[in-house]
Amino acid sequence: QKQLVESGGGLVQPGGSLRLSCTASENVRNIIDMAWYRRAPGKQRELVASINSRGDTIYADFVKGRFTISRDDAKNQIYLRMNNLKPDDTAVYYCKGDKIRTTQGIGFDYWGQGTQVTVSS
Repeated sequence: QKQLVESGGGLVQPGGSLRLSCTASENVRNIIDMAWYRRAPGKQRELVASINSRGDTIYADFVKGRFTISRDDAKNQIYLRMNNLKPDDTAVYYCKGDKIRTTQGIGFDYWGQGTQVTVSS
């Protein structure tokens, strides 16, 4: 059973916006430290943004000022608001649970299945 499920990807024109969501499954009690990664065609997976339990955030230089990561602990969800999208942002975006608390205890390094984001005119 996947612990994390992404949604919100799709096709958008350059300059457009998308909001990705990551929802934890029912057996996740708390999301703690979370992140968004992406893998573009022919490239390695790279960190986009992260957010810890205090709400502290880190962004990759290539998304600073355009993307915003946020969280809703009551819903066990995180989000990635992406503005001013560029063709180079085309990638599969993955939600990662760096640290989460499940019904089995604390766990690390959980990945979602990914959601495709395509930026093209």
